[in-house]
Amino acid sequence: MHDQLIFGDQMRTTIELTDSQRAKLLEIAAQRGEKGFSHLVQEAVERYLNEEAVRRERVDAARSVLGGLTDREAGELESSVTRIRGTWR
Repeated sequence: MHDQLIFGDQMRTTIELTDSQRAKLLEIAAQRGEKGFSHLVQEAVERYLNEEAVRRERVDAARSVLGGLTDREAGELESSVTRIRGTWR
């Protein structure tokens, strides 16, 4: 990616798309009555960044419970899992 120009809080940049991706974006933009697909790319990036933030929060929450069992609880859980697995066919 090569940064080109900055307009206020927006920046022009170069991205690489396949021909089919470009065609689909232009089609969607035309259906929306938009001239180009920059707004679609901005929406997609914003959605990705929001989803990534939520994913990181979930991962951090899951990691925070690591080691949350006492040794006794961990042993009981391991025994239960071993017993249950023994009944699998």
